[in-house]
Amino acid sequence: MELPAKDAKTSFFYRQVIGVLNRSCVPFLLGGGFAFEFYTHLGRSVKDMDIFIRRDDVEKTFEVLNQAGLRTELTFSHWLAKVYCEDNFIDIIFSSGNGLCEVDDFWFEHAIPGEIFGFPVKFCPPEEMIWSKAFVMERERYDGGDVAHLLLKCVERLNWHRLVSRFGPHWRVLLSHLILFGYIYPFEKQRIPQEIIGELLRRLDADLTAPTPAADPACQGPLLSRTQYRVDVEKMGYKDARLLPDSNMSPEETIDWTVAGEPEQRK
Repeated sequence: MELPAKDAKTSFFYRQVIGVLNRSCVPFLLGGGFAFEFYTHLGRSVKDMDIFIRRDDVEKTFEVLNQAGLRTELTFSHWLAKVYCEDNFIDIIFSSGNGLCEVDDFWFEHAIPGEIFGFPVKFCPPEEMIWSKAFVMERERYDGGDVAHLLLKCVERLNWHRLVSRFGPHWRVLLSHLILFGYIYPFEKQRIPQEIIGELLRRLDADLTAPTPAADPACQGPLLSRTQYRVDVEKMGYKDARLLPDSNMSPEETIDWTVAGEPEQRK
Protein backbone atom coordinates (compact mmCIF):
# COMPACT_ATOMS: atom_id res chain seq x y z
CA MET A 1 0.00 0.00 0.00
CA GLU A 2 1.78 3.12 -1.20
CA LEU A 3 1.02 6.83 -1.28
CA PRO A 4 1.03 8.75 -4.59
CA ALA A 5 4.47 9.94 -5.70
CA LYS A 6 3.51 13.58 -5.09
CA ASP A 7 3.25 12.74 -1.39
CA ALA A 8 6.87 11.56 -1.14
CA LYS A 9 7.55 13.71 1.96
CA THR A 10 4.51 12.32 3.73
CA SER A 11 5.45 8.81 2.70
CA PHE A 12 8.95 9.26 4.12
CA PHE A 13 7.49 10.53 7.40
CA TYR A 14 5.13 7.57 7.66
CA ARG A 15 7.98 5.14 6.92
CA GLN A 16 10.14 6.82 9.53
CA VAL A 17 7.55 6.57 12.27
CA ILE A 18 6.68 2.94 11.51
CA GLY A 19 10.38 2.06 11.40
CA VAL A 20 11.13 3.78 14.71
CA LEU A 21 8.24 2.05 16.47
CA ASN A 22 9.14 -1.35 15.02
CA ARG A 23 12.73 -1.07 16.16
CA SER A 24 11.71 0.12 19.62
CA CYS A 25 9.34 -2.80 20.17
CA VAL A 26 6.61 -0.43 21.35
CA PRO A 27 3.34 -2.33 20.73
CA PHE A 28 1.21 -0.47 18.21
CA LEU A 29 -1.51 -1.08 15.66
CA LEU A 30 -2.20 0.64 12.38
CA GLY A 31 -5.61 2.21 11.85
CA GLY A 32 -7.11 5.11 9.91
CA GLY A 33 -7.31 5.12 6.14
CA PHE A 34 -4.61 2.48 5.77
CA ALA A 35 -6.52 -0.06 7.87
CA PHE A 36 -9.80 0.84 6.16
CA GLU A 37 -8.27 0.21 2.74
CA PHE A 38 -6.60 -2.99 3.99
CA TYR A 39 -10.01 -4.43 4.85
CA THR A 40 -12.23 -2.95 2.15
CA HIS A 41 -9.99 -2.60 -0.94
CA LEU A 42 -12.25 0.20 -2.16
CA GLY A 43 -9.41 2.19 -3.68
CA ARG A 44 -10.16 5.21 -1.55
CA SER A 45 -7.32 7.72 -1.44
CA VAL A 46 -5.21 7.01 1.63
CA LYS A 47 -4.49 10.38 3.22
CA ASP A 48 -4.21 9.67 6.91
CA MET A 49 -2.38 7.28 9.18
CA ASP A 50 -3.56 6.56 12.70
CA ILE A 51 -1.48 4.63 15.21
CA PHE A 52 -3.22 2.90 18.11
CA ILE A 53 -1.45 2.17 21.39
CA ARG A 54 -2.34 1.36 24.96
CA ARG A 55 -2.70 4.33 27.29
CA ASP A 56 0.15 2.99 29.43
CA ASP A 57 2.49 3.15 26.41
CA VAL A 58 2.01 6.85 25.62
CA GLU A 59 5.08 8.00 27.54
CA LYS A 60 7.33 5.31 26.02
CA THR A 61 6.01 6.10 22.54
CA PHE A 62 6.80 9.78 23.01
CA GLU A 63 10.28 8.91 24.24
CA VAL A 64 11.29 6.85 21.20
CA LEU A 65 9.77 9.29 18.72
CA ASN A 66 11.42 12.30 20.37
CA GLN A 67 14.76 10.50 20.33
CA ALA A 68 14.31 10.15 16.56
CA GLY A 69 14.00 13.93 16.25
CA LEU A 70 10.21 14.05 15.92
CA ARG A 71 7.88 16.31 17.88
CA THR A 72 5.09 14.80 19.95
CA GLU A 73 2.06 16.34 21.62
CA LEU A 74 -0.60 15.11 24.01
CA THR A 75 -3.49 16.76 22.20
CA PHE A 76 -6.40 15.55 24.35
CA SER A 77 -5.45 13.80 27.57
CA HIS A 78 -8.34 11.34 27.47
CA TRP A 79 -7.73 9.83 24.03
CA LEU A 80 -5.41 11.49 21.49
CA ALA A 81 -1.77 12.43 20.91
CA LYS A 82 0.10 13.43 17.75
CA VAL A 83 3.56 13.13 16.25
CA TYR A 84 4.73 15.85 13.87
CA CYS A 85 7.35 16.38 11.22
CA GLU A 86 7.01 19.86 9.69
CA ASP A 87 3.49 20.02 8.20
CA ASN A 88 2.82 16.29 8.49
CA PHE A 89 1.37 14.54 11.50
CA ILE A 90 0.09 11.17 12.62
CA ASP A 91 -2.63 10.69 15.21
CA ILE A 92 -1.65 8.47 18.13
CA ILE A 93 -4.87 7.10 19.57
CA PHE A 94 -5.35 5.30 22.89
CA SER A 95 -9.10 5.68 23.39
CA SER A 96 -11.93 7.52 21.66
CA GLY A 97 -13.29 11.05 21.74
CA ASN A 98 -16.23 9.98 23.88
CA GLY A 99 -13.99 8.00 26.23
CA LEU A 100 -15.74 4.67 25.59
CA CYS A 101 -13.45 2.78 23.21
CA GLU A 102 -10.27 2.33 25.21
CA VAL A 103 -7.44 0.55 23.41
CA ASP A 104 -6.94 -2.58 25.52
CA ASP A 105 -5.34 -6.00 25.18
CA PHE A 106 -8.19 -7.31 23.02
CA TRP A 107 -7.23 -4.90 20.25
CA PHE A 108 -3.82 -6.56 20.10
CA GLU A 109 -5.02 -10.14 20.62
CA HIS A 110 -7.32 -9.90 17.59
CA ALA A 111 -5.17 -7.66 15.37
CA ILE A 112 -4.57 -8.78 11.78
CA PRO A 113 -0.97 -8.99 10.49
CA GLY A 114 -0.04 -7.21 7.29
CA GLU A 115 2.65 -5.12 5.69
CA ILE A 116 3.10 -1.48 4.80
CA PHE A 117 6.08 0.26 3.18
CA GLY A 118 7.94 -3.04 3.52
CA PHE A 119 7.43 -3.14 7.31
CA PRO A 120 5.47 -5.87 9.08
CA VAL A 121 2.59 -4.32 10.98
CA LYS A 122 -0.64 -5.32 12.66
CA PHE A 123 -3.91 -3.65 11.72
CA CYS A 124 -6.67 -2.78 14.17
CA PRO A 125 -9.26 -5.56 14.23
CA PRO A 126 -12.34 -4.80 12.11
CA GLU A 127 -14.57 -5.31 15.16
CA GLU A 128 -12.78 -2.56 17.05
CA MET A 129 -12.83 -0.28 14.00
CA ILE A 130 -16.60 -0.71 13.72
CA TRP A 131 -17.00 -0.19 17.47
CA SER A 132 -15.06 3.08 17.57
CA LYS A 133 -16.40 4.47 14.27
CA ALA A 134 -20.02 3.70 15.17
CA PHE A 135 -20.12 6.56 17.68
CA VAL A 136 -18.80 9.25 15.32
CA MET A 137 -21.89 11.24 14.34
CA GLU A 138 -20.68 14.83 14.38
CA ARG A 139 -22.18 17.60 12.28
CA GLU A 140 -18.94 17.82 10.29
CA ARG A 141 -18.06 14.12 10.32
CA TYR A 142 -20.17 10.99 10.21
CA ASP A 143 -18.44 7.59 10.06
CA GLY A 144 -21.59 5.60 9.31
CA GLY A 145 -20.44 5.11 5.71
CA ASP A 146 -17.20 3.56 6.95
CA VAL A 147 -19.15 1.26 9.27
CA ALA A 148 -21.40 0.15 6.40
CA HIS A 149 -18.42 -0.56 4.13
CA LEU A 150 -16.58 -2.49 6.85
CA LEU A 151 -19.71 -4.57 7.42
CA LEU A 152 -20.07 -5.15 3.69
CA LYS A 153 -16.49 -6.31 3.22
CA CYS A 154 -15.86 -8.09 6.52
CA VAL A 155 -19.24 -9.49 7.54
CA GLU A 156 -18.25 -13.16 7.21
CA ARG A 157 -15.00 -12.76 9.13
CA LEU A 158 -16.39 -10.79 12.07
CA ASN A 159 -16.62 -12.27 15.53
CA TRP A 160 -20.16 -11.11 16.04
CA HIS A 161 -20.54 -12.02 19.69
CA ARG A 162 -17.34 -10.15 20.51
CA LEU A 163 -18.57 -7.16 18.49
CA VAL A 164 -21.86 -7.09 20.39
CA SER A 165 -20.02 -7.38 23.71
CA ARG A 166 -17.82 -4.41 22.76
CA PHE A 167 -20.86 -2.14 22.64
CA GLY A 168 -22.08 -3.33 26.05
CA PRO A 169 -24.92 -1.09 27.28
CA HIS A 170 -24.64 0.96 24.07
CA TRP A 171 -25.97 -1.90 21.91
CA ARG A 172 -28.63 0.41 20.43
CA VAL A 173 -25.86 2.17 18.49
CA LEU A 174 -24.81 -1.11 16.88
CA LEU A 175 -28.43 -2.01 16.14
CA SER A 176 -28.95 1.34 14.43
CA HIS A 177 -26.01 0.68 12.09
CA LEU A 178 -27.22 -2.84 11.30
CA ILE A 179 -30.69 -1.53 10.45
CA LEU A 180 -29.14 1.11 8.20
CA PHE A 181 -26.98 -1.55 6.56
CA GLY A 182 -30.13 -3.35 5.44
CA TYR A 183 -31.46 -0.07 4.10
CA ILE A 184 -28.24 0.84 2.29
CA TYR A 185 -27.73 -2.66 0.86
CA PRO A 186 -31.18 -4.27 0.58
CA PHE A 187 -29.74 -7.17 -1.41
CA GLU A 188 -27.02 -7.82 1.20
CA LYS A 189 -29.09 -7.62 4.40
CA GLN A 190 -29.30 -11.41 4.77
CA ARG A 191 -25.53 -11.52 5.31
CA ILE A 192 -25.96 -10.03 8.78
CA PRO A 193 -26.47 -13.04 11.11
CA GLN A 194 -30.15 -13.25 11.91
CA GLU A 195 -29.46 -14.43 15.46
CA ILE A 196 -27.57 -11.18 16.12
CA ILE A 197 -30.39 -9.02 14.76
CA GLY A 198 -32.88 -11.14 16.72
CA GLU A 199 -30.93 -10.78 19.96
CA LEU A 200 -30.68 -7.00 19.64
CA LEU A 201 -34.35 -6.66 18.73
CA ARG A 202 -35.32 -8.73 21.78
CA ARG A 203 -33.23 -6.37 23.89
CA LEU A 204 -35.04 -3.45 22.31
CA ASP A 205 -38.44 -4.96 23.00
CA ALA A 206 -37.53 -5.62 26.63
CA ASP A 207 -36.04 -2.16 27.04
CA LEU A 208 -39.14 -0.44 25.68
CA THR A 209 -41.30 -2.01 28.40
CA ALA A 210 -38.77 -1.73 31.25
CA PRO A 211 -39.43 0.81 34.03
CA THR A 212 -37.72 4.15 33.61
CA PRO A 213 -34.76 4.50 36.02
CA ALA A 214 -35.38 6.82 38.96
CA ALA A 215 -31.94 8.43 38.66
CA ASP A 216 -31.44 11.92 37.26
CA PRO A 217 -32.00 11.83 33.49
CA ALA A 218 -28.90 11.64 31.35
CA CYS A 219 -28.49 12.51 27.69
CA GLN A 220 -26.29 10.09 25.77
CA GLY A 221 -26.18 12.37 22.75
CA PRO A 222 -22.72 13.73 23.71
CA LEU A 223 -21.38 10.19 23.25
CA LEU A 224 -22.25 10.57 19.55
CA SER A 225 -21.57 14.28 18.99
CA ARG A 226 -19.63 16.56 21.29
CA THR A 227 -21.38 19.76 20.15
CA GLN A 228 -24.89 18.98 18.92
CA TYR A 229 -26.24 18.12 22.38
CA ARG A 230 -24.70 20.97 24.36
CA VAL A 231 -28.13 22.56 24.70
CA ASP A 232 -29.44 19.38 26.37
CA VAL A 233 -26.86 19.44 29.16
CA GLU A 234 -26.42 23.20 29.45
CA LYS A 235 -30.03 24.39 29.23
CA MET A 236 -32.44 21.45 29.38
CA GLY A 237 -31.28 19.88 32.63
CA TYR A 238 -29.95 16.57 31.30
CA LYS A 239 -26.79 15.07 32.73
CA ASP A 240 -23.90 14.60 30.32
CA ALA A 241 -23.46 10.83 29.90
CA ARG A 242 -19.72 11.38 29.50
CA LEU A 243 -19.61 12.33 33.18
CA LEU A 244 -21.55 9.44 34.69
CA PRO A 245 -19.75 7.35 37.37
CA ASP A 246 -18.54 4.74 34.86
CA SER A 247 -17.09 7.39 32.51
CA ASN A 248 -13.42 7.62 31.52
CA MET A 249 -13.51 11.41 31.13
CA SER A 250 -13.02 14.16 33.67
CA PRO A 251 -15.13 17.35 33.62
CA GLU A 252 -12.10 19.27 32.33
CA GLU A 253 -11.51 16.78 29.51
CA THR A 254 -15.18 16.95 28.55
CA ILE A 255 -15.05 20.74 28.31
CA ASP A 256 -11.80 20.76 26.31
CA TRP A 257 -13.06 18.18 23.83
CA THR A 258 -16.44 19.87 23.41
CA VAL A 259 -15.08 23.37 22.90
CA ALA A 260 -12.56 22.08 20.34
CA GLY A 261 -15.45 20.88 18.20
CA GLU A 262 -17.05 24.28 17.76
CA PRO A 263 -16.79 25.73 14.24
CA GLU A 264 -14.63 28.68 15.29
CA GLN A 265 -12.17 26.31 16.94
CA ARG A 266 -11.97 23.99 13.91
CA LYS A 267 -11.00 26.96 11.75
